[in-house]
Amino acid sequence: MADAGGDVALSELAVRSGLPLPTIHRIVRTLVASGYVRQLPSRRYGLGPRLIGLGEAASRMLGEWARPQLAQLVDQAGETANLAMLDGDAVVYVAQVPSRHSMRMFTEVGRRVPVHCTGVGKVLLAQLPPAQVQAMLMRAGMVAQTPHTITDPDRLARELDRVRHQGYAVDDAEQEVGVRCVAVAVPGGRSTTALSVSGPETRVTWAVVERTVPLLQQAAAALAGQLAGRGVTA
Repeated sequence: MADAGGDVALSELAVRSGLPLPTIHRIVRTLVASGYVRQLPSRRYGLGPRLIGLGEAASRMLGEWARPQLAQLVDQAGETANLAMLDGDAVVYVAQVPSRHSMRMFTEVGRRVPVHCTGVGKVLLAQLPPAQVQAMLMRAGMVAQTPHTITDPDRLARELDRVRHQGYAVDDAEQEVGVRCVAVAVPGGRSTTALSVSGPETRVTWAVVERTVPLLQQAAAALAGQLAGRGVTA
């Protein structure tokens, strides 16, 4: 249901899952009774309100698991480290360890940000099929946050090609003027989780970006291994 945009017909669920329609009907009926799925006036089915609390609990748990890697990134890179997840058509920050500088980046945990103008958003978009990316951008739009924000879909597609090739994404003052952020996806399956390091562009120079990428990749690999050990995919 989530992959289909939040609502779907029973016949579509049967095709996507490969399960017989009567089986799908019984499963969905149970989920509706539990509050995890709701029936819409159109007779389609959508995600239910009980998933909100479930998602919040899962996000808090993931944030706690990632805290050692985030703290190590702060020690190594000297700037604020973040953990973010793809949530619908946006990205939500689920954990952060701030830098020790008096002037530092701070993002409220739980804050939702656009995918097209953030390092974490772009690196996660790069993991998805182009058709899915296009559909997300059509729903969410590409509003300019700063004069540097990419608002043209074709230009963003080229940017995502570069992200796939180099293995990381950079937000170069695209979400907030004067701020630079570098991000990598946490490997494992179809990744919807990313780590990033952000700070003032006067400190996060391009030389610092180059030095930070391997640190992020090491932290992401360590987190992926930890999640795999717990039976969780990124």
